[in-house]
Amino acid sequence: MPWDDNSGNNQNPWGNNGRGPNRGPNRGPNRGGEPDLDEIIRNAQNRIRKMIPGSGGGSSLMFVLAALVLFWGLSGFYRVQADEQGVVLRFGKFQAQTSPGLNYHLPWPIESVSTPKVTTVNRVDIGMRGPRDDRSRGSGATLDVPEESLMLTGDENIVDVDFSVFWVIDDAPDFLFNIQNPTNTVKAVAESTMREIIGQNDIQPILTEQRQRNEEQVKALMQKTLDSYQAGIGITQVKMQKVDPPAAVIDAFRDVQAARADQERARNEANSYANRVVPEAQGEAVGIRRKAEAYRAQTVAEADGEASRFAAIYEEYRKAEGVTRQRMFLETLERVMSKADKIIIDQDGGSGVVPYLPLDQLKRQQEAN
Repeated sequence: MPWDDNSGNNQNPWGNNGRGPNRGPNRGPNRGGEPDLDEIIRNAQNRIRKMIPGSGGGSSLMFVLAALVLFWGLSGFYRVQADEQGVVLRFGKFQAQTSPGLNYHLPWPIESVSTPKVTTVNRVDIGMRGPRDDRSRGSGATLDVPEESLMLTGDENIVDVDFSVFWVIDDAPDFLFNIQNPTNTVKAVAESTMREIIGQNDIQPILTEQRQRNEEQVKALMQKTLDSYQAGIGITQVKMQKVDPPAAVIDAFRDVQAARADQERARNEANSYANRVVPEAQGEAVGIRRKAEAYRAQTVAEADGEASRFAAIYEEYRKAEGVTRQRMFLETLERVMSKADKIIIDQDGGSGVVPYLPLDQLKRQQEAN
């Protein structure tokens, strides 16, 4: 039988005087080739005693225990790098937060430490996958993800928005304990926030001048949402990579954009013409008004002067009516006759008057023609 000893005694099935397979002085391998566990343990103990100085078994064991305790205590030292922050856990519960440098915590399993990198800027892409992502790895090109990028605007148009979110760890304990998957959390919050901001605006300003404003609004709303989660994440930047109409209607949209550009150009030209003509008309109106005011002032002054002169003549007339009347008659006759062509004929010169050629009148007619 396989349990027979070397003496060939078949009456004892164990082959070791009834002590069982692992008892008695003979504990070496049996005939079947199976090792004796007690012998292996004994050999290991003998090797350890040879390696440890001293002859006493108790002192050797104490030395081994002291060395193990020493190594266990030294295992509590750890180093926090300059771009990291240490978070000490005691039996899985947050205990302390340590700064960069050499630190110490109670050895495992009492305390453990996590050192997340708090200065590394992480990036999450929404609506696209770059060469560094799994879905586009190997292609070397950016892969569009329409289920993330297609969004509805406030005027019920569809716009294709690809953007990236850059974030860092602000609070390491909150980051480690309050959220389970930081990347997916940031991505979900970013997509939800962008859809909310896009849904509050029309498509035209989204595609043109309102891009930077939308980025700031998304950043502020994302930070507010993550703070409400106590995620310990800080959003550093939101960058819109592409804002276009859907690919199926982009040609028609470009035609509409061209028509709007023509409309805007015509409006600007009309405004330019109005800005040029209106000031000219206003200047002419001011000039006419000032000329009228000057004419009015001149006329009033002349009338005042005539009235004053008439009053002065009237005073003289009251003093000497005949003389004044005669003088006025002569002055009036002089003023009237000075502007007329005159021919004076002496009545006493005879009845025959020599005809004359009116050369002065012919000259005036030529000048008039």
